[in-house]
Amino acid sequence: METIEVVKFGSSLIVPSVQELAKKNMVEVPPRYIRSEDQEDHPVGLDLNDVDLTSSLPTVPVIDMKRLLFNDDSVKESELEKLHSACKHWGFFQVVNHGVSSLLIEKIKSEIQEFFNLSYEEKKKLWQQPGDHQGFGQLFVVSEEQKLDWSDMFYITTLPTILRDTTLFEKIPLPVRETLENYSIELKRLAITILGKMAEALKMDAEEMKELFSNGVQSMRLNYYPLCPQPEQVIGFTPHSDADALTILLQLNETGGLQIRKEGKWIPVKPLSNAFVVNIGDIMEIVSNGVYPSIEHRATVNSKKERLSVATFYSTKLDAELGPAPSLISPNNPALFRRVPVEKYFKDFFSRKLNGKSYLDFMRIDNVEGNTS
Repeated sequence: METIEVVKFGSSLIVPSVQELAKKNMVEVPPRYIRSEDQEDHPVGLDLNDVDLTSSLPTVPVIDMKRLLFNDDSVKESELEKLHSACKHWGFFQVVNHGVSSLLIEKIKSEIQEFFNLSYEEKKKLWQQPGDHQGFGQLFVVSEEQKLDWSDMFYITTLPTILRDTTLFEKIPLPVRETLENYSIELKRLAITILGKMAEALKMDAEEMKELFSNGVQSMRLNYYPLCPQPEQVIGFTPHSDADALTILLQLNETGGLQIRKEGKWIPVKPLSNAFVVNIGDIMEIVSNGVYPSIEHRATVNSKKERLSVATFYSTKLDAELGPAPSLISPNNPALFRRVPVEKYFKDFFSRKLNGKSYLDFMRIDNVEGNTS
């Protein structure tokens, strides 16, 4: 097997810690965080624990992994159809009975909370370096004038191990590092299982899916959204779709904030207890040739409670070529996306400012006839 060299996917300008900024008990948010242009479509500052926003809105589908893997064919087929519908019409769903140990989930929650509670001096040893995007900081900051998100994150590539920045990984305090290691293995297993079921639902050649993802790139983004004195003026995470194939999100506390754009409206997602929120990324929209669309989403903040989450991104292997699955292409269903090397795809993505689904639009083949997706 060909050896993969460690690759730097991109870089982001280094910015101050929002967590440290929030400790100053300010009354007004610094101008660089204010997003006045978003306010018309911006119901932020609402604490989803105190306000029932979901009563009149549709809710994200729930998929039961036990039923998907059940011996009874009728049960399995019924759940597979639910998965197919969720991927086609929502691009988001929650997964229950996922098989990841509840002890491991509780451990990752407590360890990441402790990780963000490290002193600023300790965090500075793990801060982003010029020319790289891993570590503490923010991503997709490409200019000094750009508006910033009201959040801190820690980003790291976890699998395959050959792609890890070992210097950064070994600086992570041991308890957190060991827990992340175990969690990354379990989340890879879950991602591969879900992707296999998606291939089945799409009637895609199972070997094509296996070949693309068996040694896929996995990375994690640990998110911290501090209290904000003017939550209606800021955004926790800019609206975007994910560049990966599949994102598996674990919310670490009860504070709401995740919202998805559906039919022009922002719909809040309140995670179920002991569930993961899963969403389709741009890579899966490309592989499925538009059948499973990636969905724009964002994070909002509030003035009463911090919010923490960990997003695990799973993508194709790095030395693959990305494009629609050949088994899904026919004269009646032509390719909607061009083919590019996966490494180039990621480098282009991380070099851009986040802007909705603009990067996926960049991947589309222009003037394709018969586009009915």
